[in-house]
Parts: sequence; C-alpha cells; structure tokens
Amino acid sequence: MRKEWVYMKKILVLNGPNINFLGIREKGIYGTADYETLVGMIKEKAASLGVEAEVFQSNYEGALIDKIQQAYFDKIAGIVINPGAFTHYSYALRDALASVESMPKIEVHISNVHKREEFRHVSVTAPACDGQVVGLGLNGYLYAMEAVLSLWHGRKS
Repeated sequence: MRKEWVYMKKILVLNGPNINFLGIREKGIYGTADYETLVGMIKEKAASLGVEAEVFQSNYEGALIDKIQQAYFDKIAGIVINPGAFTHYSYALRDALASVESMPKIEVHISNVHKREEFRHVSVTAPACDGQVVGLGLNGYLYAMEAVLSLWHGRKS
C-alpha cells in the first residue's frame, strides 16, 4: 500500500544574519520598520491566505539548515527565505535548499541587490529556489508567500 504524503498548510519564513536588526541597521537601504513589524506583516498575510506561517531568524548558518531539514520532515507547504549575507557564499545553505526539491522555495531580498555592491549580485542560494523577489521592501515577503502557495497548489494537484 502506497503511503500518502500529506503536506501541512504552513509556510516557513527563514531570515538569515542581521535581519533581526531591521529598523536599526542601514535605514536608508532597509527602511525604518523593525523586525517585529515584519513578523506581524507575515502573520497577517498568512491568515489572509488561510495558512500558518512560522517565522525564524538566525545569525547562524547551521540553525537555518536545521530548520530547512525539519521542514521536510514536517511536510510544510514551502519556504520563503532571506538568507542575508549567506546568499553570496553559503554552499551549505544552498545544498540544504536543493535537498528539499519537492518543496517550493522563494528567495527574498528587501533591497535590490542588483543595484548594490558587486558581491551582492551573485546568489549561490537562488539556483536552489524556484524564484527570487528583490527590491520590493518588506512587501517582497508577502509576494513570495503568494508565490510559494501558488507553486504548492500546482505541485500537489
């Protein structure tokens, strides 16, 4: 007998290094809204979409990888990730994202990384994701959540 794979209607929103310092760091780039404002926006959007959102931030690469791997076992609908600086060099995070290939994943960046320093133009994590939202401020997370759910619905049918 074939075992059915039952997914939770839950989105995991992961934030890498320094995202917890929203409203404190580089306000000209990241704005004045703080991290709690972002979390509130995500929770409100999740409720409007009829899903649960788990929001997790860590300055440690391994903690983010552990969350990605746990998401697989928890069978969540998909992942929205802002890897922060890990975007540009974390092959371990890239491999973790690639290992959950059946799960929709959208990478988010608050600023337009393509208009910033040259090193920010390359993402080693984006190729392991289904898409990328950049330069739309905190609203980028909300668009990414919609994209994850759209992809999830497409994959489960």
